[in-house]
Amino acid sequence: MTSLLLLLLIFARFSRFCNTMGAKVSRTDFEWSYTQEPHASRRKAIMEKHPEVKKLFGPDPNLKFIVLCMVIIQMISMYFVKDMDWVYIIIFAYCFGGVINHSMSLAIHEIAHNLAFGTKYPLANRALGIFGNLPLGVPVSITFKKYHLEHHRFQGEDDIDVDIPTYFEAKFFNRTFTKFLWVVLQPLFYTIRPFFIRPKSFELLELINIFVQFSFDAVVFYFLGIKPIVYMIAGTLLATGLHPMAGHFISEHYMIKKGYETYSYYGCLNAITFNVGFHNEHHDFPYVAGSKLPALRKMAPEFYDNLPCHTSWVKVIYDFIFDPDIGPYSRIKRSTKPFKSSK
Repeated sequence: MTSLLLLLLIFARFSRFCNTMGAKVSRTDFEWSYTQEPHASRRKAIMEKHPEVKKLFGPDPNLKFIVLCMVIIQMISMYFVKDMDWVYIIIFAYCFGGVINHSMSLAIHEIAHNLAFGTKYPLANRALGIFGNLPLGVPVSITFKKYHLEHHRFQGEDDIDVDIPTYFEAKFFNRTFTKFLWVVLQPLFYTIRPFFIRPKSFELLELINIFVQFSFDAVVFYFLGIKPIVYMIAGTLLATGLHPMAGHFISEHYMIKKGYETYSYYGCLNAITFNVGFHNEHHDFPYVAGSKLPALRKMAPEFYDNLPCHTSWVKVIYDFIFDPDIGPYSRIKRSTKPFKSSK
């Protein structure tokens, strides 16, 4: 109920600002850092003080079964939406199908870290990722892995970490109204940004991912028509834009307190997002499955309890849109090259 009221408040504030574009973001550049990202050093300190953390390493044996269940649920949903009115399809996609698809995208995130079958079976992980990709409607699994692992290894590094907005995004989406548009268009920017910042040639597994996905889409279209295709893709886009679950895109690394570049979220939506909210914990130990991240925090509370964190993803979205101190520039960057500024 709180999340719904906050979303309604966002829309009310948005309508008030439409004519004036709203307050302009106060930042004019990213926050530049010349120190190492914090996770490697904290990982080392935790390992020295709590060697028992090693017991948490390794895959989640339940992940493959959860992925299978979600794919089956979406396939059943596709059958029922084929006769729905278009308005109900969009509502159903936002409230149900999009929730499943967003959860599946975070299962794909887990799989990208080999947390389904372990590091000894990389092809099994990739195959499960391609299978889990089916309800999303568009191929993302293999490409996501290729760029996401660099986000961990080179967090914040200019021209490498494609999780950081471009200068175009930061300069253009710098008012209340345009930040609202940026939130709505998040899936578009996350999709195209890597191809502008760090283009790479396609790998064989990416081509297989694309072939399998579009073949699946063609089969669905042939037997069930266009409505299930719209349901799949609309759910994916809507749930990664202005949606309570999409708050994690902003909450994870957008700076709310100077000097801190990663933030955890401790709220109820972790239950359907593979605990991606435990983001400091995840970056410290990316080889600990999401299901075990709460245990990691309990093992080393002195390292996590005093870090700034979030308790509501909807509030994160609200603050991002309406707070002039927060915007696409609110990210920490680092570079091994000479200092680069937008000024």
